Amino acid sequence: MLEERLNEDMKAALKGGDQARLSTLRMLRSALLLEKKKDVSITTLPDSDCVRAFQSYAKKLKDAIAEYEKLGKSEDVAKLRGELGVVEEYLPSMLSESESRELVRAVIAELGATSMKDMGRVMKEVTARAQGRGEGKLLSDLVRSSLA
Repeated sequence: MLEERLNEDMKAALKGGDQARLSTLRMLRSALLLEKKKDVSITTLPDSDCVRAFQSYAKKLKDAIAEYEKLGKSEDVAKLRGELGVVEEYLPSMLSESESRELVRAVIAELGATSMKDMGRVMKEVTARAQGRGEGKLLSDLVRSSLA
């Protein structure tokens, strides 16, 4: 389970003295604790909830990187990219553009979608099948271009 792996990696980083990695792992642990507070009866989060929390944190890091790049703060960008690298170790591999295109094509064919009116149905199914492995903007652009 991801939560157990995270705890083991935190112990290893603490013993190894890797402060930068430890700091990032603690932030991930904090994200998991916030998820657990939503349902007090949960002792260990399912992997799907862990991945969702990690993806949320990764998105925040990507947004921060974009902002710091606009401001020209290269030192901060490098630090955040290091953090993002640690977070991505816990995320499933992302779909490539060709895999995403194939997924969109298959869903459109299955649903018989023909116009932009069907975009909501198609996006719902594509997102469900991607299981968090597809980048939302890319999937949306592919669906839009396929239906247009």
